[in-house]
Amino acid sequence: MSKRREAGVLLHPTSLPGPHGIGDLGSNAFAFVDFLFQSGQKLWQVLPLGPTGYGDSPYASFSTFAGNPLLISLEKLVDEGWLGKAELGEVPGFDPLKIDYGWVQFWKFPLLDRAALNFLRNARGESLAAFETFCRLEASWLEDFTLFMAIKAEYQKKADSEGLMGKMWSNFWDLDIRLREPEAMARWRTKLSESIAVKKVLQFWFFQQWLSLKSYANGKGIHIIGDIPIFVAADSVDVWANRRFFQLDDHGQPLVVAGVPPDYFSETGQLWGNPLYNWDEMKNDGFSWWMARIQATLKLVDLIRVDHFRGFEAYWEIPGNAPNAIGGRWVKAPGMEFFETIRSKLGSLPILAEDLGVITPEVERLRDTFQFPGMKILQFAFDSAEAGANGENGFLPHNYATNCVVYTGSHDNDTSRGWYEAASAADQEYSLEYVDGHLEDLAWGFIRSAISSTALYAIIPMQDLLNLPSWARMNTPSTLGGNWCWRVRETELSASLANKYNRMTKLYGR
Repeated sequence: MSKRREAGVLLHPTSLPGPHGIGDLGSNAFAFVDFLFQSGQKLWQVLPLGPTGYGDSPYASFSTFAGNPLLISLEKLVDEGWLGKAELGEVPGFDPLKIDYGWVQFWKFPLLDRAALNFLRNARGESLAAFETFCRLEASWLEDFTLFMAIKAEYQKKADSEGLMGKMWSNFWDLDIRLREPEAMARWRTKLSESIAVKKVLQFWFFQQWLSLKSYANGKGIHIIGDIPIFVAADSVDVWANRRFFQLDDHGQPLVVAGVPPDYFSETGQLWGNPLYNWDEMKNDGFSWWMARIQATLKLVDLIRVDHFRGFEAYWEIPGNAPNAIGGRWVKAPGMEFFETIRSKLGSLPILAEDLGVITPEVERLRDTFQFPGMKILQFAFDSAEAGANGENGFLPHNYATNCVVYTGSHDNDTSRGWYEAASAADQEYSLEYVDGHLEDLAWGFIRSAISSTALYAIIPMQDLLNLPSWARMNTPSTLGGNWCWRVRETELSASLANKYNRMTKLYGR
């Protein structure tokens, strides 16, 4: 992991511009890499790249190993002959600023499936050989994932016919396949063989297109920061195929789930609902599942941001049937042994630790033992003018240790302009004075403070580079609907903006 001062941009690929309702891995993704290069950036941070489910959150994926088929570029499939240009038909008038996931899925998935069937019927030579090699090399997760998604689609048809929504494998599937009994597994594989094959092709294309983009970025000196959420979704192949590594009952239901305790922001805490790990079983197995997860992620990205890092030291355990997080308790996790084992097998790990929230000396010791850079959110420095008046707030740039990464805000924060517009008068006055900013260009005052700080890395959300208000924020935690939707306009990725960011980046030695 580089120890040079570097800067970058936070933008998920779904937020890229393009005509098909959602950002993808086509020409606009390569153009964005060109924008980063012109901006003098060395880092591009993305969110998790897996297929999303209910709520469209990349942090609630159906698989921690698979890629999101919605990111596949249709224009590339046309170029390669797997989809005729006429088959695209008349592209709906998608909103260029906002993703309508339901509409995009309804329109795009049939086209992807049609192209995949064309591939299965007509692929020859190098194309077919590359696909077969991919299936062989990725079989450890691909076989279970494609079966899981094919079965899930079948049960979704049943749920739709009964007017049901949000049904998971653990409470809707028949017990024999829920528990992966061999006869049921064989029966479903035979019944859904074509659907499974189609889904394998889509994964092949995702990996092919993403790795081509990553190679292009790396060739321009740009490294990609990916994201591993510490927990996985309950409705995922990860849990279904690895029940022994999770605390589940005999029918696959979580005995305990993840969350965070009550605090200043919530009297009842946060009930996330993710199944918690059976760490004893994982330890006895040499943390093999985690090893595979990290290795798979490092095929796709150069550095990994570990979300909710503090959960490796201790996690908030909530009874599986609890209505909220109040009745939880802190339980120790084997973080030291875990990272020592991973390091002994994989070497020094390029990990950034999301160490926000309730951070204890034990969490800091775990982070520092392995020299993982922690995170600083500039907005948090100004949440209280009174608290920051003595200059001791750890999120103020003059207090940073060098080994950290600073953000003006994260995907869970408001935009910097939106934060300012909602802040108290005292916090507004304090933040403007500190960043020596001007109201008409407030975000760039925040950006300058981050870029000029002693932090090793500085990552700026694209929304702040554009000085956008609250409507452009990516996610509002603990809300459902209207999140993960923002998109940048092609015209906004301008040469003038790139040159402006480049000058500031060079000015502060990044």
